[in-house]
Amino acid sequence: MASKFEKSAEDFLKEESGELREVRPFEKYIINFVALSWTIFQMLLPSVLALNSTYIRSIHLAFALALAYLSLPMFKYPKTSFGKAISPMNKIAIHDYIFAIAGIVCATYLIWDWEGLSIRAGIPIQRDIVIGLLIIALTLEATRRSIGTPLAIIATVFSLYGFFAENMPDLIAFKSVSLTKYINQIALSTEGIFGIPIGVSANIVFLFVLMGAMLDKAGAGRYFIDLAVSLLGGFRGGPAKAAVIASGLSGMVSGSSIANVVTTGTFTIPLMKSVGYPPEKAAAVEVAASTNGQLMPPIMGAAAFIIAEYVNVPYIQVVKAAIIPAFTSYLALLYITHLEACKLGIEGIPKSKLPNFTKTLLSGVHYLIPIVWLLTELVVLRHTPQMAAYRTVLLLILVIFYQEIKNALKNKSSFSEGIKNSIKLTFDGFVTGAKSMVGVALATAAAGVVVGMVSLGIGGMINEIVDTIANGNIYILLFITACASLLLGMGLPTTANYIVMASLTAPLIVKLGTAYGFIVPLMAAHMFVFFFGILADDTPPVGLAAYAASAIADSPPIKTGVQGFMYDIRTAIIPFMFIFNHDLILDGVTSWTFGIFIFIIATCGAMFFASAVQGWFVTKNNIFDTILLLAAGIFFYRPAIISNFFHINTDEAHKYYFVIVPAILVAIVYIMQKMRTKKQMATA
Repeated sequence: MASKFEKSAEDFLKEESGELREVRPFEKYIINFVALSWTIFQMLLPSVLALNSTYIRSIHLAFALALAYLSLPMFKYPKTSFGKAISPMNKIAIHDYIFAIAGIVCATYLIWDWEGLSIRAGIPIQRDIVIGLLIIALTLEATRRSIGTPLAIIATVFSLYGFFAENMPDLIAFKSVSLTKYINQIALSTEGIFGIPIGVSANIVFLFVLMGAMLDKAGAGRYFIDLAVSLLGGFRGGPAKAAVIASGLSGMVSGSSIANVVTTGTFTIPLMKSVGYPPEKAAAVEVAASTNGQLMPPIMGAAAFIIAEYVNVPYIQVVKAAIIPAFTSYLALLYITHLEACKLGIEGIPKSKLPNFTKTLLSGVHYLIPIVWLLTELVVLRHTPQMAAYRTVLLLILVIFYQEIKNALKNKSSFSEGIKNSIKLTFDGFVTGAKSMVGVALATAAAGVVVGMVSLGIGGMINEIVDTIANGNIYILLFITACASLLLGMGLPTTANYIVMASLTAPLIVKLGTAYGFIVPLMAAHMFVFFFGILADDTPPVGLAAYAASAIADSPPIKTGVQGFMYDIRTAIIPFMFIFNHDLILDGVTSWTFGIFIFIIATCGAMFFASAVQGWFVTKNNIFDTILLLAAGIFFYRPAIISNFFHINTDEAHKYYFVIVPAILVAIVYIMQKMRTKKQMATA
């Protein structure tokens, strides 16, 4: 349903999936052929092809550039006759064909002149410089088309800043970069566009995005929604609870806040409105749930795989670090939907209108098999993410064939019809997966420009400035980092935001923490940046996920974004807590029982903090209740605050004895609110 305030949800989904342009039939075949070829290439990497990592990155970028220029118009909504002429929406323009071919040629330059580049390393000839400039220009223009202007502008500003650095004021000046050094660093080495981020995109992220696309094409998205509604729909505020669970399940495999909002929100937002949730609150619940989907193990967002590379740990360690923050955040959001239902007097869906849980579960249990298999590969067998995703995709193909053949026989169609449908679904999944990867691949490539400039000198200068502003105070540094991540995230996708901020501030957090007197694990610093990059998706005034949800709910987008951010404050507090209490990311925790205990108290902290922010516990909070609940929430997260305040020396385990203090605070609030409620009822 189109919103009277902004674009329709369909527009957001088309932009996200790269299908905004309605091309002619033969051009659609060209685009699908390129997309299918890309997917086949990526599927051959873990099984048949043994290529140099630079070759893989070059081919990966070549496919992304070609698909971007063929699929995406120069301007999304041209209004003038000139704009429509250079950016037609019903065909591929001649110059876009030229850009696509040029993108393929330039991106693969490192392959077809590999020997020459190796011989003259660091001393590029004129041809190297020309092609290097073309690679950068084509990458930034394709990035602008696929994920918007901000990242292209940021990369351009960083580049220009490097050229004119010596002419800047003393505080922000450093030695300027020559054109030769710039091209060599950004376009002809693995320190810029062809760096670690696009390597992770090529080797790991593509297969996970493909897996999500195939699950969606098979019908898993609707199954997750039906399963969540059948399980929780009957409870108070049940549709909102179902939206949280459905979005969490979908977010595990989609990795995109906007795609999650549009796919699950189309069903859950009208359902929430039907039981009494105001439009902006219904949309905000979906936004908060979808945004946090990128935190949910085992898949999370694309940036999570890059964290593993930057921190130099197995991906399972990133999953381990995220598991408690992610699950406590989702449980707190479920609790928030309950509080909202209590405030608004909303009941659940009548049981007579709910689907049967057992039947719903069994009807799509085959969708759960690939997810269980993926977990087994990652957690039990400890295979690499690339191999785990590859084998899961193969299993998914078998699941699709099983499903379609079974449906064909059930509907009394022929066996060949089932095979035909299976091939079509697999083909659609392969094509959709490739199209969904365009934005991710280009985001990592364009962010590589920033990373390359950081290593050329900008990073050290920015670190000095931030260090000066923070004045050695870790709290100020964390606040600056959080605000900068939110600000950048308004215009950048999570992956690009994480890459930029991680290269600038994550090492500084670790360094300053050590100077301040305590150790900040590198994983904690990177997870801090990751969290705030994700939260930017619903941060006003830009928050694209909020705009997409408001289009479905027919609510004001800014109001929706503000409400969604209020719901997400319970997630924003978690990164600050695990910087100071590393147990929350299970750093050094090896005991299952201790891990479960930490999960329980972290959940208590998240819920009571949410009660304070939402202004409701048993009944409406007064200012005294809010203060006590805020204190209780923070003390549950970090009980060492109490022992440190009283200068009581305790080891890491014994500090948790002090959780009795926040438990008492909560009990006081509970008793006071119960007494107040009884008094109000007696008066009434």
